[in-house]
Amino acid sequence: MLARQTMAIAGKDLTIEIRGRYAVGAVLPFAATLLIAFGLSLGPGRTLLQTTAPGLLWLAVLFASVLAFRQSYQSEGEDGALEGLLLAPIDKAAVFLGKAAAVTVELLALELAVVLMVAGLFGLSLGSDPLVLATAFVLGTIGLAAVGSLFGVLSESPRAREAVFPLLVLPLATPILVAGVRATALATSGRGGAGSWLGLLLAFDAAFLAAGTLVFAHLLED
Repeated sequence: MLARQTMAIAGKDLTIEIRGRYAVGAVLPFAATLLIAFGLSLGPGRTLLQTTAPGLLWLAVLFASVLAFRQSYQSEGEDGALEGLLLAPIDKAAVFLGKAAAVTVELLALELAVVLMVAGLFGLSLGSDPLVLATAFVLGTIGLAAVGSLFGVLSESPRAREAVFPLLVLPLATPILVAGVRATALATSGRGGAGSWLGLLLAFDAAFLAAGTLVFAHLLED
C-alpha cells in the first residue's frame, strides 16, 4: 500500500514537471550560470579549475536543488492541492517518499547535464572510476531530496517562505555536500578510498529518510 501510494505521488510530481519543464527552463540555466561565475572568479588557471571542479559541481547541484525543492511544493500551494494532500486518506509518509523520489529523478537528470558542463568547462575527468562517481551522485541526490522534501512544505508558509527554508536545508545538506565532494574527487582522480565517504552518504540517506517518514505528517499539518 505504501509503495503504491508513493509511486502515485512521484508520478504526479514528475508529470507536473514534464508538462511545466521548470528544471529545463529555470534550474538548469541557473546551475550553468553558477558554474560560469565560479569559473570566471577562479581565473584561467587550468590546474586550479580541475582541482576545484568537484566542489564547484556539488555547489551548483546544491543551489539548483533548492529551486527544485521550492517548485515541488509551490505547484501544490498555488491551486490548494496541498490541503487536498493533507485531507486525502493516504499515508502521509507516502507523500514525503513520493516527493523525494520525484525530486531525486529530476536532480539526477539535472546532474547529468551539470557533470557534462563541468567536464567541458573545467576538465573534470569522468573515466577514472565512473561507477563510484555515479554511486556518489545517486546517494548524495537521495540525501538532498530527503532533506528538501522534508522541509519544502515549510516554504508554503507565508511567514517562513523566504528565510526559514534555506536556513534549514543548507546546514543539514552540508554533510552530504562534504561527503559528495570528497567521494567525487577521489573517484575522478583514481586514487581510490571513496568507500568510506559513500558509506557516510548512505548513513545520511537512511537517517534523513527515516526522520522524514516519522515527522513529515506533523510538518504537513502545521
